[in-house]
Amino acid sequence: MTAELQFTAGDLARMRFAVSPMWEVGPSLRLLHSGIAHPVHRPWVEQVRPRLAAAGPERGWLTEIVPPAGYVPDFVNPAPTGAAPTIGSELAAIRATPDAQVRRDLDRLASRQGGLGPRLRALHADPAAGLPRLTEAIEAYWELALAPYWARIRAVLDADVLHRARQVAEFGAARVLNDLSTEVHWSEDRLRLRRRSRPLAPGASGAGLLLIPSAFARSALFTQVAAEHPPQLAYPARGTGLLWAARPATGDGALAVVLGRSRTLLLTELDAPASTTELARRTGLSPSAVSRYLTTLRDAGLVSAHRAGRSVLYARTATAEAVLAPLAQG
Repeated sequence: MTAELQFTAGDLARMRFAVSPMWEVGPSLRLLHSGIAHPVHRPWVEQVRPRLAAAGPERGWLTEIVPPAGYVPDFVNPAPTGAAPTIGSELAAIRATPDAQVRRDLDRLASRQGGLGPRLRALHADPAAGLPRLTEAIEAYWELALAPYWARIRAVLDADVLHRARQVAEFGAARVLNDLSTEVHWSEDRLRLRRRSRPLAPGASGAGLLLIPSAFARSALFTQVAAEHPPQLAYPARGTGLLWAARPATGDGALAVVLGRSRTLLLTELDAPASTTELARRTGLSPSAVSRYLTTLRDAGLVSAHRAGRSVLYARTATAEAVLAPLAQG
């Protein structure tokens, strides 16, 4: 089935890109629940699945709100108000969803899958009480599964946006839209969305168009069309194939002069997020020394800390990735 969105010149003038944490939550959850050994995301899956099992966040909420396939309630993916909203601002937008929209979206989900689970039935009955519980479960998942990797994911998403913005400048919007996915085709002022599960009525969408790159969208295109908001198209980001590739800093001698050998060693070991105990085992440093060095790296903005159950995972920040990138190429 193919759906069409008709655009005016004003809609194209309001076309913009945004990076959205929530558009990574849903697709990444589906990948984890699928059991598929994905060729690109397998290193991430192998690290995250044991953490989720050990921490035991409220996965019941997550499996009910993001089914294995098909429709996800629209309110879970609020339209980004800026180019790069934080997970906190998006969760606040979810909590602020009007009761009528929550019930409308849940009714649609129930019609698609033949009913709702117990948590979503309670949410339907009392959205004001249920939305905080839902967002708490999403936040717990974010901290375990995505926050420690966000600097790396964000770098890929930002690079995609820069590439496509350059395409718009050089070739125009039509070139960019036709290059997003095989499921999208632009011609004669119409955007055709292939394999969409239902047709679109005239005036089904708001003004403009939101293009959202996603590291976990794989080959699929995710769409959200609502009358009060611009259509959202979440498409596979370029460069995802190298997202989890190891990037050792081979020229770290100069960096060691500035940071010290042990701090530099820890920074390069954090190609994947790790705990103090794990870093001590891998580097031969004592746990107390690792903790002390990580504190100084965190104070310098080079590492971030994320709670994973009873332990804390440390990850390189975007600043650290930028510092190490030239060394890895040297």
